[in-house]
Amino acid sequence: MSSTRIVVLTSLAMLAFAGNSLLCRTALKHSGLDAASFTTIRLGSGAAMLWLVARVGHGTTSGKGNWLSAFALFIYAAGFSFAYVSLPVATGALLLFGAVQATMLGRAIWVGERFLKLQLAGLVLAFGGLVCLFLPGLSAPPLFGSLVMLSAGVAWGVYSLRGKGAGDPTKVTAGNFLRAVPIAAALSLLSLLTHNGATWDAAGFGFAVASGALASGIGYAIWYTALPELKGTKAAIVQLSVPVLAASGGILFLGEVVTLRLVLASVAILGGIALVILERQNALGALLSTPAEAVSLDG
Repeated sequence: MSSTRIVVLTSLAMLAFAGNSLLCRTALKHSGLDAASFTTIRLGSGAAMLWLVARVGHGTTSGKGNWLSAFALFIYAAGFSFAYVSLPVATGALLLFGAVQATMLGRAIWVGERFLKLQLAGLVLAFGGLVCLFLPGLSAPPLFGSLVMLSAGVAWGVYSLRGKGAGDPTKVTAGNFLRAVPIAAALSLLSLLTHNGATWDAAGFGFAVASGALASGIGYAIWYTALPELKGTKAAIVQLSVPVLAASGGILFLGEVVTLRLVLASVAILGGIALVILERQNALGALLSTPAEAVSLDG
């Protein structure tokens, strides 16, 4: 694959991922669609698109998905939707990305990976940014929506970890989306039976379909096409652009205001995560360049 094509595909995927936040926030703020219905429509349209892509382009490649991963996917999608009832796009995207990365790094620590001093400094910086974001004040984000989005990020991190080595990522994701649809439908039914009930309108339905079929379905398919051509560090670093793109979209299309608190927190969180990722790759490179007889089994 040419370098130009890799750049184009990667850029399109990042725009799609950022677009998910914009579409969800727009639907829940400017249409009559409720969060549970948005989740169901998004997962249903995403499942249909991913099934079509997998059917057309991936032949008999292995990968079907499973119910545990589908449940993690549902928790992510539902938390994402309910969080954006109250959160602005920039804050939601930042919290989601931070929680995903924290989950992945937490897994690395759990299995015994040793972090260097600069990596630990990056973790402290990112955590300090999160604390800064939630300090009491008029510009602090809504606590409930923030906690829900953090939970969604943890669920997506778990989903990503479970997907490693599960087979063709497009087919696996399609299978998990299909399994998540009835779970989301049950949530919509529960919402319909509550006091507030489920609410629909054409605009909200369109935003949810665009989120599922285009930003999720096509977005994941494009990303999975570009991902094998990217080194691990590049793939991780390029995803740092998603919160920035989402925040820019919130300013341009939704008239959101980015506060100094959010800017400082974003620099700390994204900068800290970038430091961890880069130092992690440097450590791996040093390990691989060391003569085999000098590398101990315990690292």
